[in-house]
Amino acid sequence: MPEHDKPESEEARSGGAETVHYAFSRRDVLQVAAGAATLAAIPPGTAQAASPAAAPTNQEGTSVTPARIRLTVNGELRELELDPRQSLLDVLRETLDLTGTKKGCNQGACGACTILVDGKRINSCLTLAVMHDGAEITTIEGLAKGDELHPLQAALIEHDGLQCGFCTSGQIMSGVGCIAEGHAHSPEEIRFWMSGNICRCGAYPGIVAAVADAAGRT
Repeated sequence: MPEHDKPESEEARSGGAETVHYAFSRRDVLQVAAGAATLAAIPPGTAQAASPAAAPTNQEGTSVTPARIRLTVNGELRELELDPRQSLLDVLRETLDLTGTKKGCNQGACGACTILVDGKRINSCLTLAVMHDGAEITTIEGLAKGDELHPLQAALIEHDGLQCGFCTSGQIMSGVGCIAEGHAHSPEEIRFWMSGNICRCGAYPGIVAAVADAAGRT
C-alpha cells in the first residue's frame, strides 16, 4: 500500500499531543450541578452584609453615610448617629429601647405606633427619623409624671378600654392628640377622629368612653 494511502494514526490527527479521556459518572454530574445551583442562590453581597464592621449600603452596594440628629425624647435630649433610612419607629424601639410604641402593620394602617411629635400625633412607622432633627417627641413611656398616670391612662383602666393591650399605647397617644386637637366633644366625633387606630379585640366602647372622660378632666 502506498505510503500516502495509509490511514492517519490517532497521534498524527491530534498533532502529536496525547489524547486524554475523562469519565464522569451520573453522580459526579449531579453533584457539580447542585453545587452551582447553591452558589447561584446566594444573594449578592451576603458575605459583606454578614460582617459586623461593614458600613450600611444601598441596593447598588454604595455605602450610606450615617446621619447625626438631635431629638428630645420624653424630655431627655438624645444625640444619635443613625442610618438615614431608619424609620422613627425603628429608632425608638431598636436604638432607644422604647418598646412601648408598637410595630403593628408597619404601613400606617393600624395606629399602634402613634406618638406625639411637637405635640401632634403621627404614625412613627411612616416617617424617617432624620426628618425630625430637633423635634420634641413623646412616647407612651413619657406620658405619666412619675407614679401619677396621665388622665387618659387612668380613664382607660377605669373604663376597661384594653384587652390584649397591643394597640393600647397607640390608642392612648392618639387619644391625647385627639383631645388636644379639640375633637373629643361627642362619642361620634371621637370615633371619627380615632378611626385610624384599630383594636382587634373590639374594645372600642371602653376606649371611646375613656377619651370622653379624659377630655372632661383636662
